[in-house]
Amino acid sequence: MKALKELIRPNIWSLKPYSSARDEYKGVTASVFLDANENPYNTPNNRYPDPLQTELKTLVSRVKNINSNKIFFGNGSDEAIDILYRTFCIPGKDNAVAIDPTYGMYEVCADINDVEYRKVLLDENFQFKASDLLAKADDNTKLIFLCSPNNPTGNNLCHKEIETVLDSFQGIVVIDEAYIDFSTEVSFTTMLDKYPNMVVLQTFSKAWGCAGIRLGMAFASEEIISVFNKVKYPYNVNHLTQTEAINMIGKEYQIKEWVKTLLAERARLIEKFGELGCCEHIYPTDANFFLAKVTDAKKIYDYLVNNGIIVRNRTNVTLCHNCLRVTIGSRPENDALIEALKKYN
Repeated sequence: MKALKELIRPNIWSLKPYSSARDEYKGVTASVFLDANENPYNTPNNRYPDPLQTELKTLVSRVKNINSNKIFFGNGSDEAIDILYRTFCIPGKDNAVAIDPTYGMYEVCADINDVEYRKVLLDENFQFKASDLLAKADDNTKLIFLCSPNNPTGNNLCHKEIETVLDSFQGIVVIDEAYIDFSTEVSFTTMLDKYPNMVVLQTFSKAWGCAGIRLGMAFASEEIISVFNKVKYPYNVNHLTQTEAINMIGKEYQIKEWVKTLLAERARLIEKFGELGCCEHIYPTDANFFLAKVTDAKKIYDYLVNNGIIVRNRTNVTLCHNCLRVTIGSRPENDALIEALKKYN
């Protein structure tokens, strides 16, 4: 890859970050805090949270077997995506390349940051060729986004093709692994030392059952993470989120049981959904959802809404005409979906 200084926006490279009261205090344990203009009442929510989430990073470091200096936490993975653009892409000049279809926030964040967003169409099996992505890139391409398992298609992208991109691209390769806990593939976090140009995204929203606390994770080299910490807002992860995440890490065994149950339900629901008269095809999935081609996606979606059941209509997404995306729910929820569709005419 190019030297990090060549990839990062010059104003970001020279940025002097805001120094909060909690950044400046380092030392012995204190009991009286008169430094941050806080209200002394309503403990513990009266105090600003740890800006670098030290305790949480220590715990996640053990779970993921990754040095805590290589971990960034954000307000959902969307904050990490936005920080990637703000760190590396000069508005109106640089560009990003991504597969299509994929997670929509990559393009939204590009538009917000005035960065050209270049799409490379997946093939009929929802796979890509590294050569196609690299051909779309030029000297002003700073980021390549790869979501695996991909959303909304559900499948793992070819590991070999991803490695070819990592080996060949001179910029930053972002691998979004939001659904990795439901996949049999090994996480790319195991290859952080091999690829200094890689940023891996994960989240507490899916397998950890914590979409409501908004906690995303980015794993990268210490150098990249240190820059993210300069760019982020001082207290980007609040106290309540940090506390609940710490609590959930203590339930790691329960999380694994949830994943095991959801994978069993995924297989059962796919089998039953495939027997429905309205189902034309179900695409292979490595996530906690599946993409299904149906006879009339809009009509079926509206019918389900009228029955109090909400799936995602993806018919207007590239390569997904007449497709519904169905999240794996609890057994009663999944049964309610099947029973409703059995009555669909």
